Amino acid sequence: MQQPLTPAQIVAELDKYIIGQHDAKRMVAIALRNRWRRQMVPEHLRDEIAPKNIIMIGPTGVGKTEIARRLARLAQSPFLKIEASKFTEVGYVGRDVESMVRDLTELGVSMVRSEELATVRIQAEELAEERLLDILLPSRPMRAPRPQLTDASGPAGTVEAAAADQGETTESDQRTREKLRRLLRQGSLDERYVEVTVQDSKLPMLEIFAGSGMEDMDQGLREMLGSMLPKRTKNRKVKVPEARQILIQEESQRLIDMDKVVKAAIERVEHSGIIFLDEIDKIAGRDSTKGPDVSREGVQRDLLPIVEGSTVNTKYGMVKTDHVLFIASGAFHISKPSDLIPELQGRFPIRVELQPLTQEDFVRILTEPDNALILQYQALLETEQVELVFNQEAVEEIARIAHQVNTRTENIGARRLHTIMEKLLSDISFNAPDLTGQSIQITPNYVRETLQDIIRDEDLSRYIL
Repeated sequence: MQQPLTPAQIVAELDKYIIGQHDAKRMVAIALRNRWRRQMVPEHLRDEIAPKNIIMIGPTGVGKTEIARRLARLAQSPFLKIEASKFTEVGYVGRDVESMVRDLTELGVSMVRSEELATVRIQAEELAEERLLDILLPSRPMRAPRPQLTDASGPAGTVEAAAADQGETTESDQRTREKLRRLLRQGSLDERYVEVTVQDSKLPMLEIFAGSGMEDMDQGLREMLGSMLPKRTKNRKVKVPEARQILIQEESQRLIDMDKVVKAAIERVEHSGIIFLDEIDKIAGRDSTKGPDVSREGVQRDLLPIVEGSTVNTKYGMVKTDHVLFIASGAFHISKPSDLIPELQGRFPIRVELQPLTQEDFVRILTEPDNALILQYQALLETEQVELVFNQEAVEEIARIAHQVNTRTENIGARRLHTIMEKLLSDISFNAPDLTGQSIQITPNYVRETLQDIIRDEDLSRYIL
């Protein structure tokens, strides 16, 4: 097994994209490292070590989702983000809680299949090239045999002449084929149209009444019908590059072993899968006997066996959730973690509170991460050959206004920067095609003048931002 990142290295990688929240980063780094440690312990103890699920508590826009998403990317794990409020108690209209395990398994199969496709890519390209050459240079029909010779050469002369004929034809075809291969690789045939035969993927229309779990039944019936009905094909006339991609895809699918892919995917889901349950505070009901809270406790009780560890039936087989890592998050403005049922609280032993973002954090978010907002806008306008230059005072002014609006209206964290930046640069973005070759300086005065209406009018700022 490849040596994974240490907790310090995980935190360092998260720091490249997420500002602050050091405690949350440490906790998820330890949880990720523990997954590797579990694989290293003796087998009789391995199944006894349960994942330490995490609840992240904090206002919106402080980085909860981004931490989980970046963590899954670092671990190369199947990752599913889903809102807990999408689930409803069995018997109510909504999604069945087991559907998230099916979705995670689907993601795992897709991930492993993509990896397998990458490993057979070169071989698939070679096979596709041969098939494309067969299309471009169809086999010649068999020649009619030469008439029997009546001179002294006899039958032996007939055989020798036929063999010479066959040798000339094969050698000539081979030379033509190699010439076509060179032209194909040089791109000289890219404008030529060829006819390829592809499978018709259209399935009969099928509609099922919506309800809990019905979307899975719908998909299952579609796939069952697709496997029972005879495969239909159709001919498509496409250019050579597109035909090459179609043939590469077909050959790749033939080369990979789907049974092996499914087995590896289920194993990866069971031991490395991460499910991010967002908005878990929305199902922490305070009065579950009436009104909209009636199904909240029911959702928690349905979630409990999945988080504790159970076996879910998917179209790829049975999947155990005993070692899937669950990371839950919520703002908990109205409710609190103790409003969750005690059994569910016990399955999330690690709780970490994320801090609201300060004005200084906003300055860092705008400039420091590898995907900083300012870098994104500069890259977008570079496509129009427009240079966008922010001086430090302008960045600080943007951060100050964003923090001020968050304080006066609803605090939506770093998401406020997106709305502020879009409002600030809307005129430049609109006129960018006419500003080709120019360098535009963003100064504190420009920031204040552009956003002055929002700063002065609180009602307007609520409406726009």
